[in-house]
Amino acid sequence: MREVDLVIAQRLASGVPLVGTVSQYIISAGGKRLRPAILLLMCGALGYRDAQRFNMAAVVEFIHTATLLHDDVVDESTLRRGRATANEAFGNPASVLVGDFLYSRAFQMMVDAKDMRIMQILADATNVIAEGEVMQLVNMHDASLDEAAYLRVIRSKTAKLFEASARLAAILSHSSPEIEQACADYGQALGTAFQVIDDVLDYDGDAAEMGKNLGDDLREGKATLPLIAAMQRGTPEQCALIRNAIENGETERLDDIIAIVKSTGALDVTRQAAAVEARRAVAATQHFQPNPYTEGLLQLAAQLLERRS
Repeated sequence: MREVDLVIAQRLASGVPLVGTVSQYIISAGGKRLRPAILLLMCGALGYRDAQRFNMAAVVEFIHTATLLHDDVVDESTLRRGRATANEAFGNPASVLVGDFLYSRAFQMMVDAKDMRIMQILADATNVIAEGEVMQLVNMHDASLDEAAYLRVIRSKTAKLFEASARLAAILSHSSPEIEQACADYGQALGTAFQVIDDVLDYDGDAAEMGKNLGDDLREGKATLPLIAAMQRGTPEQCALIRNAIENGETERLDDIIAIVKSTGALDVTRQAAAVEARRAVAATQHFQPNPYTEGLLQLAAQLLERRS
């Protein structure tokens, strides 16, 4: 990861000071670096040690960071990772344009790899992520959204880059199609579990630990799985309260809605859905050689269910 951070620092260089300032602001905020970590762990599991893995890890982090910059503008978010979002600190135009810079820098680095398969995987992933963002936008304030539609969005918007990060390791290591598919399955399952747990924490987390405001999803009119499950299991009155909040993006009764989500067992239902995905990720690792990196992938899937931030 130190090597990845060095690549990130080198490739953020720009002759336009504002580009460097905004890019450094969001990247230096930390974050989990999960996508680069998955790529590096998967490369280790497959026995790939070439320095190109550091470049590709930086590429997926740049793509992820670009999506965050654009997401926060679309969602009108004000807090991320415990401090003001880039759009709050520098304005929407700077956030959008620096996000574009990070996307284009990522594609420059893909070209440097001189591998059409790498470019195909990352170009396709970026396109699917954009489609997922649009699907989510269309679904805003739609209280009739079901679990299947919810999962379609997060598998596009969030899990696709996890999947691409894991698949890149197979491509770099020239692994068989079967191993490549196992890598992709691991990444997609882990990314889905990650987002489902993230949606749990919007109703069962600690704002200080998470570094963002509780109830942001509700304010944005997102019908996430905790709310979908609560409406399925609650009384007509409880269902009506949640439906109204989603349709109008109201958080005035957030405490009541959190209480409903907890009392109906919706959080348990949602965590069980995440556990199913985590088990799918664990099953995919059976295709890899037993070594410390494969063990790390197993631990990552297990610990994901315990995350609190």
